[in-house]
Amino acid sequence: MHITLRQLRAIAALHRHGSVTRAAGELNVSPPAVTLQVKALEDQLGIALVERSAGGMVLTQGGMVIADASTRIEAVLRESEARLAAIVGAERGEVRVGIISTAKYYAPRALASFSRAHPGIDLRLIVGNRDEIIDGLAHHVVDLAIMGRPPTEMKVIADEIGDHPHVVVAPPEHRLATARGIAPSELNDEVMLVREVGSGTRRLMEFYCEEAGITPRIGMQIGSNETIKQSVMAGLGISFISAHTIDAEVKDGRLAVLDITGLPIIRQWFAVHLTERAMMPASAALLGFLREQGGSFLPHAAIASLKRGGTRAI
Repeated sequence: MHITLRQLRAIAALHRHGSVTRAAGELNVSPPAVTLQVKALEDQLGIALVERSAGGMVLTQGGMVIADASTRIEAVLRESEARLAAIVGAERGEVRVGIISTAKYYAPRALASFSRAHPGIDLRLIVGNRDEIIDGLAHHVVDLAIMGRPPTEMKVIADEIGDHPHVVVAPPEHRLATARGIAPSELNDEVMLVREVGSGTRRLMEFYCEEAGITPRIGMQIGSNETIKQSVMAGLGISFISAHTIDAEVKDGRLAVLDITGLPIIRQWFAVHLTERAMMPASAALLGFLREQGGSFLPHAAIASLKRGGTRAI
């Protein structure tokens, strides 16, 4: 096989964009050049790799195999570049950091601090829900992930960054906003706004409700913490949410944290990477930074007024 990097990158770009024009824009070549690379690869392999659909260009089963190979080869090339940089003593390299959407309320500040201390290391951020970030780890799209509960479906190494509390929030004028020692059963009368299936917050909320023996009415399913916060402030319901996403709103008095017995639930933030992948110098530097200093960037105002005696760690 005489496959070239240009051919692999053409297929991978088509997979990402579903359009020859947009793929060409990413690769800084003309659309005919992309078509030519794909056609040459199809002729060499003897199978169709791309087909047209109503939504644009999509990869065939064979095309998906090539796209996956392209992702893995690019990861190996990045690792090789980092190894060579380490040999000559240069602090260089790229780290693709996957952060679950809840972590975007503190992780960018930590990463910015790291970048100022290590200007030669290029950080690429990939934001998604838990399932999307785990998929990125599995396919070597993500080098290091910042997330809550580490995946169990693959072998990973997880280094703890700090506590991750979860609480229930309501509008400041809510009937329970000023109450203390609220029984979980009070939530049965409330409409709960929830994250989408596949998010870690949704899984933890369902676990909490089952453990507490409560069945609040599920209102809207919302795929964004920002939209959930706005919906709660508008009076559409209450929500079980990461305390690290609501710090500003609690400080400003736009949201109230309900003092419910057994809450907050404390989990942890972790920096996660695949066991099977060698840790490159740039990734190792970031991991060490997160392990030693990551916890200092976590917001704390949202739970400062709650009684710690009600906290459960799971």
